[in-house]
Amino acid sequence: MAESKKFPFPGIPTTSDGAGTVVWVETNISQGACAYPITSSTTMGGGFQVAVSNGWKNLWGETLAFIEPESEHSSASSCEGFAVAGGRVTNFTSGQGLVLMKEVLYTISGKRLPVVFHIGSRALTSHSLNVHAGHDDMMAVADTGWGMLFAKNAQESGDLALIARRAAEASETPFLNAQDGFLTTHTVENVVLPEKEFMKQYVGDPNKKLRNLMDPDNPIMSGVVQNQDSYMKGKIAQRYFYQRVPNALQEAFDEFYRLTGRRYDFIECYKMEDAEYAMIAMGGMSETAMATVDWIREEKKVKVGVINVWSYRPFPGAQLVTALKNCKAVTVLERMDDPLAPSNPLTRDLKAAFSDALTGIFNMPKVDRIPPILSSAAGLGSRDARPGHFWAVTQNMMAAKPKQFFCLGIKHPLALDMDEDPDVRPEAAFSMRGHSVGGFGSVTTNKVIATIAGEVFGAHVQAYPKYGSEKKGLPTTYYLTIAKDHVRTHCELEMIELVVLNDTNALVSGNPLLGLADGGAVFMQSDKATPEEVWSGIPDYAKRTLREKKAKLYYLDMVKVAREVCSSPDLLMRMQGVVLVGTFMKVTPYQKRLKLTDEQIFEGIEKVVRKYWGKRGEKVVAENMAAIKRGFLEFKEVPAQAMKSESKPMAAAGGAQ
Repeated sequence: MAESKKFPFPGIPTTSDGAGTVVWVETNISQGACAYPITSSTTMGGGFQVAVSNGWKNLWGETLAFIEPESEHSSASSCEGFAVAGGRVTNFTSGQGLVLMKEVLYTISGKRLPVVFHIGSRALTSHSLNVHAGHDDMMAVADTGWGMLFAKNAQESGDLALIARRAAEASETPFLNAQDGFLTTHTVENVVLPEKEFMKQYVGDPNKKLRNLMDPDNPIMSGVVQNQDSYMKGKIAQRYFYQRVPNALQEAFDEFYRLTGRRYDFIECYKMEDAEYAMIAMGGMSETAMATVDWIREEKKVKVGVINVWSYRPFPGAQLVTALKNCKAVTVLERMDDPLAPSNPLTRDLKAAFSDALTGIFNMPKVDRIPPILSSAAGLGSRDARPGHFWAVTQNMMAAKPKQFFCLGIKHPLALDMDEDPDVRPEAAFSMRGHSVGGFGSVTTNKVIATIAGEVFGAHVQAYPKYGSEKKGLPTTYYLTIAKDHVRTHCELEMIELVVLNDTNALVSGNPLLGLADGGAVFMQSDKATPEEVWSGIPDYAKRTLREKKAKLYYLDMVKVAREVCSSPDLLMRMQGVVLVGTFMKVTPYQKRLKLTDEQIFEGIEKVVRKYWGKRGEKVVAENMAAIKRGFLEFKEVPAQAMKSESKPMAAAGGAQ
């Protein structure tokens, strides 16, 4: 993180997900949004609309506009009209929504309208419906003449929103700013939000920068029909604008660094100075690969590096060739699969860049060899991409006969087997995995806990959910890691110190204790009156695990607490999840480690509660605080002596109702 003494705008420390950082930027710098948000971009559109409803004004004192037409295609057309009239406008979309806009995307770039759209990048329905992360949507519109940036975490989502805007307006070229759907849009992390004064200086007043094509005093003809005599002349003339994009984007990167200390570029090289092998990716997989590379170098003594591609358009061919030309082998990791093409898109572009370099054309750096370029499909539809997979990728590059194309994370003849899955979390990290049901409020509770840990404990956090498109009423898993340093692993947690069972049916539908650390803890919903009754209801396999791990077992009837403190039936189910906040604060080591009194803990919690629910009134704040305090004070522990006893197992203990 940048030091404040060196850079005038180091940022405002807080916690946010990727959607939140984008909303912060756009509600300050834009004049309006025209959007028909689709999962997983919905939280961006919703955040912008809330700001409009609350009368939020941008940095120039203008009241924001939010227009929601009947479809994504119409929302893109509305953005076109907004921008044609000289307005600074944005949009939020995903997946099929972005593809439905494609016709209009060509029109926007053809009219040189410098808009910025924000994408929760998502798999397309090329096999079945999936609302989770994939880069299919971005690749589907890569030929529309837009700049394309990819963020790998929540911090970058907001930063690149600003960078894209400055570059777009400098080059009169629209930009897409993408982040992985759910894996970044919904993941809460420590961030520094750009200061308002910085944003005002960095992007400038839209009223002074943008061109109104509909100004009757300066009429301009656009969107006309052209025949054989004219169309090609205008199309090729567009290259004048596109030739400006790389320099405009580089200037935006450089100025952003000068003012904030946060460095961006076309590509990001990690441990590439002496790398013999390299992995290339876009989005969150890059960061998980970086954490894994540290482990590989230390434990396996293999010189491997990672390249994260921030700018897919303009494509950084020369930069990639320069960084990779001395490698023994290179693997490209892509969140999509295009089986009928020669290669998947990023692989295809990389091979083209090396071909140009080898033949010495297009001002590419001259090379005398092309390293083996291997390709993979990984993380499709948010399929887990783990540290062990990236070690398997490295092993494949080192093999005498490597697989030239492979996939990760599934059982298939093309898949690489994972023989070791290392723990690459930061030192002294504490992780929690919760098992719940959609609608219980557990995902929001997890965000609240992460915010408390970040803002009250001063720790680095990462919190994110895993659920299907069905959401409400079906199983949900949520993850949280607290650490001293930035958490780089964007994958499901299988090494955990605390298991939470909001839904104890998880004990009979799977093994929720998988990966529990020695000396770890389990906290569960139970309506049983005594520790012995709680213990008797736990399946035999779970009892064995708890004994072998010497784990602690805590319980509380969160449903009963929620009923007693919540006056609104609509909030009853969600309130039972809120109870966990209090118990978490007590059973984890942070209060003791930081020597915080109960009063200091509750004071910090209340600030966060007001951040999330303050606008709903004092009564809602008071009820949430009452639930949290009871979770803090009333949970119970099953004594070690009771855990030694044998009794007839039941299906599950208690169970959320």
